[in-house]
Amino acid sequence: MLTLLHHCGRNLLTFRTLQIVNKSYYATEMGKRVAVVLAGCGVYDGSEIHEASAVLVHLSRGGASVNMFAPNIDQMHVVDHLKGEPNQEKRNVLVESARLARGNIQDMSKLSVKDHDAIILPGGFGAAKNLCTWAVQGKDCSVNEEVKAALQAFHGEGKPIGLCCISPVIAAKVFPGCEVTVGKENDDKYPNTTDTAAAISQLGCKHVCKSVGESHVDEKNKLVTTAAFMCDAPIHEIYDGIGTMVKDVLKLA
Repeated sequence: MLTLLHHCGRNLLTFRTLQIVNKSYYATEMGKRVAVVLAGCGVYDGSEIHEASAVLVHLSRGGASVNMFAPNIDQMHVVDHLKGEPNQEKRNVLVESARLARGNIQDMSKLSVKDHDAIILPGGFGAAKNLCTWAVQGKDCSVNEEVKAALQAFHGEGKPIGLCCISPVIAAKVFPGCEVTVGKENDDKYPNTTDTAAAISQLGCKHVCKSVGESHVDEKNKLVTTAAFMCDAPIHEIYDGIGTMVKDVLKLA
């Protein structure tokens, strides 16, 4: 009986020790507060829905708490996603982004760097049309002032910034000399990467070739980027690559 009690007591102690260790681990490594910036709803004129969803799923799996934001501005234009053509509608970026956020979203002007440990921007043409004007001006683009201010604030505090698909070009515009990836150059699976990488280089930044399942970490600037739908890849590969980016962001946070 004494032996049994001894073993039970030791097992209970071990269990409680594991509980304390796990609680400490989740308190220090998990539970990061992450701001996610959306650019509308839909690949051709807003945030890419699958990318945004993947970011949110991986953040949830990583134990992060998330606040979503979007600029309260008109979209550059509205695209009929069935026809793939612009139409005459007018839509608001914040209102459309609320579709992705299930209504739980705030005006970009309310984003505070002090309330967050990291920031992530999914891709989609909205990142290149509404968050900046890369889609029409390339390297000569301008970045939305609220988006620019937020990125500079996180950078200034040494807090990580995650970007995927086309959104790394925003970092290239805001942070001269930084390193990003938008995929692999001179590869048919990455049809738009070569020209985009050339423009990034012209901005004085370094483009790093990475496959869709990888992310690149610019340790100096705490930028984490991945190609996502810059690659013609199966959706699970896009999902996994975004997971790598999110994981690296949380490690840096």
